Amino acid sequence: MIHLQEHTSTPTLEITDAILAQQILEGDEDAFGALVQRYSAPLFNFACRFLNDYDAASDILQHVFTQCYLSLPKLRTGEPLKPWLFRVARNRCLDELRRKRGIPFSELQVPDEAEELSPLEIIPDTSPLPEDIAEQHDLQEILQKAIATLPPKFREVVLLRYTAQLSFADIAEALHMPEATAKTYFQRAKPRLRALLGEQLAPSSLN
Repeated sequence: MIHLQEHTSTPTLEITDAILAQQILEGDEDAFGALVQRYSAPLFNFACRFLNDYDAASDILQHVFTQCYLSLPKLRTGEPLKPWLFRVARNRCLDELRRKRGIPFSELQVPDEAEELSPLEIIPDTSPLPEDIAEQHDLQEILQKAIATLPPKFREVVLLRYTAQLSFADIAEALHMPEATAKTYFQRAKPRLRALLGEQLAPSSLN
């Protein structure tokens, strides 16, 4: 069994994923430990907030790194591993949702092309953005509860953006969707989050 580092560990930033991957392939166990240390916290936080289940997130984290270790010889190790790792974590989260809640597969599917935003979703909204609220530590729990109510296909994009801090290009790669679709889902999620946050927070607390 792979022994994972504490989820709050500080990532190793000096060495690129490509160098670590090459070292792992050469049999360097410390390099694999460094990779685990680098990504365990964001991967765990993503899975935990996606599922709202600490134990399930821990299991998924174990699976992700096990699959990474076994798949590494076949991966394009010259590229960052982050999108691939989050894609594996996301797929396991969806499997867990299907198993526990019986969510229809159609709700989890991603279209080939980006959906157009409705006129109401294009109109500027003067209320605070969810990312503004995310910067206020005492309101993060409320934001996380609001995110948890989003449909899975929106929730995963929002969590990858806020929790994992992935670029839209990396989100698109992780979720196997066009970058425009990732942006569209993110924009569609914002009005829902604003509405949910507005129900829970007094206007004065959002200023």
